[in-house]
Amino acid sequence: MSKQLFLALPLVVLMAGCQSVTGGNDGLGGTPSPEAFVASNDPAYLGREHFTRANYALAEENFRKAVELKPNDAASWVGLAASYDQLGRFDLADRAYEKATQLSGNTFEILNNRGFSYMLRGDNRQATVMFKRAKSLRPNDPVVSNNLLLLTQART
Repeated sequence: MSKQLFLALPLVVLMAGCQSVTGGNDGLGGTPSPEAFVASNDPAYLGREHFTRANYALAEENFRKAVELKPNDAASWVGLAASYDQLGRFDLADRAYEKATQLSGNTFEILNNRGFSYMLRGDNRQATVMFKRAKSLRPNDPVVSNNLLLLTQART
């Protein structure tokens, strides 16, 4: 199972470099590679692509399809939760985070994203709890440090 999950600030998807979708020397008129075809039809891949482009409704739709196809894919559950966060559907985000946590435990990524979710809701107390738990797993991680700094600035 892929351990690649989402990090917050502002919930930017960690992705490998893009693959070329065309073959041929000019990169324009060739036949798509088998890898590109599979990726373009994979709802988890499409969810990440839409999320990266801030198309959160399409990201949610594709991540929902991904978890229906592969219910044990924690990364897709986190993507679904992050999409729900961006759509303001925090009730559904909580459910998706719970499922991801059941599958992979309280990982850094899940704790950090949950902290960001609480920050979006205006619950800075609970956000701080989650960010500090994430920081205990990765004390020198700049993302969670920046999220804690954002919380501090929001209070002043």
